[in-house]
Amino acid sequence: MEEEEQTPVRPPWGTWFKTIAGVVAPTTLVTGLLLYFGFAYVDSRYQYFGIDAATLDLSTQDYLLRSAGPLFMPVGTALMVGLLGALGYTAVSVLSTSRPRLAPVLTWLSLGLVGCGVALFVAGVLAGYEVWDAGLLDTPLILCSGLLLVLYGRLLYLRSTGRMGYGRRELTALAFVAALISLCLFWTVQAYAQLQGRSDARYLARNLGLRPEIVLDTTERLHFTGSGVREEVLPSAPGVAQRFRYRYHGLRLLAQVDNRMFVIPQGWDRIRGDVLIVPADANARVAFRPG
Repeated sequence: MEEEEQTPVRPPWGTWFKTIAGVVAPTTLVTGLLLYFGFAYVDSRYQYFGIDAATLDLSTQDYLLRSAGPLFMPVGTALMVGLLGALGYTAVSVLSTSRPRLAPVLTWLSLGLVGCGVALFVAGVLAGYEVWDAGLLDTPLILCSGLLLVLYGRLLYLRSTGRMGYGRRELTALAFVAALISLCLFWTVQAYAQLQGRSDARYLARNLGLRPEIVLDTTERLHFTGSGVREEVLPSAPGVAQRFRYRYHGLRLLAQVDNRMFVIPQGWDRIRGDVLIVPADANARVAFRPG
């Protein structure tokens, strides 16, 4: 009876990896992170120009496409850290097997990583409660780094000590850690997207020449305040009805969504600048100019 009640011993690395992969790897989580990043990035970028992201009414595909570029650096950094972690785990596995004398050193090293992770997590919690002043991105990054160090140190400890068993409490704790890591990932993505969107908006405001220059003809007069836009009244030929009466120079196309053009003056500034939404219909005629 005792032999039947014993549970088979399984390697902890495979089970831990499967548990984490079951939470982090699904396409829904990755897609959710990309969509959340895309929305936060677009909202922060266009909010700098006084435009709410809901006004743009972008599609899911638009958010996914706009999230790709700014994510190259953080994703590359995360993959590099993951590669270093995998190499470190492999090194500990080889050394603990080939050189048993180093096992105590590796054990203390893994416990040191766990201690550093706990310290970082506590510092992140204190930053979250504003006990000390941390940046917008620092708090979630410190929390996530602390949790990952605790998890990684625990894996190294199991490998260096040769322990192959695990308990239900340990798996329960792992599930909570994985949930906290997922939460911190969304928090980090949101903070990074805000900072990146704001930074890109400032750069674009200083370099509006990067956006297409347009000449806008309208049937009604538009009002740009303090922007340096030049208005030209179009002459009408005798006996011929002139549909378009006004022409505007010095404009840039900030964005176009569906049948709406977000037009910004070339001399825009945050104090006096305007961004106009011009319907792309029969009452507006747009000519693109080089430069």
